[in-house]
Amino acid sequence: MSDLEAPLRPKRKTQLVDYFVQFRWILVIFVVLPISFTLYFLIYLGDIKSERKSFKQRQKEHDENVKKVVKRLKERDPSKDGLVCTARKPWIAVGMRNVDYKRARHFEVDLAAFRNVLDIDKERMIARVEPLVSMGQITRVTVPMNLALAVVAELDDLTVGGLINGYGIEGSSHIYGLFSDTVVAYEIVLADGSLVRATKDNEYSDLFYAIPWSQGTLGLLVAAEIKLIPVKEYMTLTYKPVIGNLKELAQGYMDSFSPRDLDQDNPAKVPDFVETMVYSPTEAVCMTGRYASKAEAKKKGNKINEIGWWFKPWFYQHAQTALKKGEFVEYIPTRQYYHRHTRCLYWEGKLILPFADQFWFRFLLGWLMPPKVSLLKATQGEAIRNYYHDMHVIQDVLVPLYKVGDALEWVHREMEVYPIWLCPHRLYKLPVKTMVYPEPGFDQNLHQGDTTYAQMYTDIGVYYAPGPVLRGEEFDGADAVRRLENWMIENHGFQPQYAVSELTEKNFWRMFDAELYEHCRRKYGAVGTFMSVYYKSKKGRKTEKEVQEAEQETLETPDADAN
Repeated sequence: MSDLEAPLRPKRKTQLVDYFVQFRWILVIFVVLPISFTLYFLIYLGDIKSERKSFKQRQKEHDENVKKVVKRLKERDPSKDGLVCTARKPWIAVGMRNVDYKRARHFEVDLAAFRNVLDIDKERMIARVEPLVSMGQITRVTVPMNLALAVVAELDDLTVGGLINGYGIEGSSHIYGLFSDTVVAYEIVLADGSLVRATKDNEYSDLFYAIPWSQGTLGLLVAAEIKLIPVKEYMTLTYKPVIGNLKELAQGYMDSFSPRDLDQDNPAKVPDFVETMVYSPTEAVCMTGRYASKAEAKKKGNKINEIGWWFKPWFYQHAQTALKKGEFVEYIPTRQYYHRHTRCLYWEGKLILPFADQFWFRFLLGWLMPPKVSLLKATQGEAIRNYYHDMHVIQDVLVPLYKVGDALEWVHREMEVYPIWLCPHRLYKLPVKTMVYPEPGFDQNLHQGDTTYAQMYTDIGVYYAPGPVLRGEEFDGADAVRRLENWMIENHGFQPQYAVSELTEKNFWRMFDAELYEHCRRKYGAVGTFMSVYYKSKKGRKTEKEVQEAEQETLETPDADAN
């Protein structure tokens, strides 16, 4: 058996839950889709209502809502009440990780009102927004102004707060870094109810660098100031097929955006947007985009593809046509391009509704898509939820760019998941060591894509049912994820915490660096008020006793900075 050949596995016995999953599309079509569409419409009306208010009025409402949060925190009795959590229902979060920590006793703070765009400062090129502002909402406001956030995550429902406290990436991250790297200021309500503004160069600079990846465990985010960039009306997108083995596909991907002469900051050599989809062990399509004006897009001979229409082919399938017809170029309206993966949830829509990519469905019911992830989670039940943990993979594997080929071979050998999404991002060398950080000494031995101030990483998006599951074979999802996490630790990789994790606490802190995070937990009173990031991310039910013991142990551990 070759190194890339998947092991032979015994057949898996069909269980009752398999039929529930197989015919789940009935519930999705008749219940989830209509409710999702209604919710999307109501949210849209609420956003329009907000946008009609002046920035001054929105700021006034924001100040009142912050006062309510401060008052609520000060009402908490640490001796009687549980740890602080937001009042958002566990199933509302966009992500596969179950929010089991809310099953333990907790003290709720309602942040539901924090969903307004507070200001668009065209002079400073800054958008000031509340944490529940979604990507669909912010692009609807900014793109008509020929402005956009420097990093716009693809799915409409993803929120600013989730992308900051967790993880956010887009096809422009090879230039601007992760979503949190584009934030210039955080407004945080701390454990004692005080409101602070943290920037990289004020008295709260340690908090500024500790917030990303902290999962809201240092304080409650109530607003953020985020970098804006100028954009044009269209994206010129080039689809280029790549054929070869996985190492050759990885090299083709690297060459699509990172010059081999390391001239990574040269805009003439580096596209505005980049992503690659690997469709099989021998086939991939690299996509590179550059902003284009309306005048350029409408020149004679140029093809405009408005992919946002409900009846259009799903984007990943449209891109796949390059494997047959060869390289081609088209112009896509910028906002439609930003949200290209929303309607089909990358390719997860194919598993949820196996026929939803067919023309008849797209034409008749495509306008109902996508189902809200939160409703899919709310209607799945415990048995289906456990089934997806064991028989389905949704993981983002963040590894140094030069290790992409190795990672693809590992995923193929152990999981056989296709398509695979590749998206590069810079991981900056910062003044302090944060939870995620570049390889030590990377700037002394630059690889393709690196600069002296940032190492180039890649998100390898593994989202689908593994090959063994599709063939009816046995597959241990928990063990596969556990081995993947160990591989990431050994290769200086990182796992976004929205995903289902099998990490022990020891391995969690082998993957991430704890020093700055734990320092800020103590300094700003988060210990004993907010759950630690490990226990918030940990798989399974968190008992109150387990959490309290972990918090007490943290309090009793001396802080190195205090010595």
